[in-house]
Order: sequence, then structure tokens, then C-alpha cells
Amino acid sequence: MAPASDTPCGTVAAWNHGADGGWVVYLMRCRDRSLYCGITNDLPKRLKAHAAGKASRYTRSRLPVKVVYVEPQAGRSPALKREAAIKRLRRSEKDRLIAGSRRKVQVATSHGRRGPRAVTAKPASVP
Repeated sequence: MAPASDTPCGTVAAWNHGADGGWVVYLMRCRDRSLYCGITNDLPKRLKAHAAGKASRYTRSRLPVKVVYVEPQAGRSPALKREAAIKRLRRSEKDRLIAGSRRKVQVATSHGRRGPRAVTAKPASVP
């Protein structure tokens, strides 16, 4: 499951990392605008479970939910530590984290109809 450009959250690499068994930390925005933080090593499966109301008691009563941030981790232990760190953040800090990831995705996906622009290096001038 790759992210659509209209649903920016983390990077494409982060989504792919969660889809291939790599651990990710994710943030979801609930219907009541609250944020839910979790970890998984199968992001598409976990998102389906959230949508079905079977992943978390917290999100079950706040459907629909929308993923707003995804961050890849090296393993389960680092994912748990990062999840705890994100949960300790103030709401304004979490909002800045989410806003920063949106800017990264928009830059990565804003290449227009013709595709990404080729960047060519100019040869250095020889004295």
C-alpha cells in the first residue's frame, strides 16, 4: 500500500518499510481530531485493522481515522522507544512533526505532469 499524494504522511520509503516487514511508528488523526500513536511491522494490515475497529480500543470509538505520519525504525525496540518519545511530546510538537513530514512528501511528489525534472551538473570551468 503506497501513500497517495493527497494523503502525505512520512515518506514513500517509510510506507514501503512498513509494508515489507520493517518496523514503523505511525500517527493517526481521529474523527475528534485527537492523535493516536502506534507501531507495527505490517502497516497495511494494521491500517485495515484500525478501519475495522479491531486494532485499538481508543480508535474504535473515534472512526474514521487517517494516517498523518509514518517514520521507519531499525527494529521493534527502537520503534517502541520512538513511540514513547512521541507520546511524551506536546500536541503542538506533534503537529510540527506532522507538518514537517507533509512538506517532505510535497517536495518529493511535486514534479508536475511531465515527471521529475532532470538535474544536470554543469562542468566546472577550467582555468
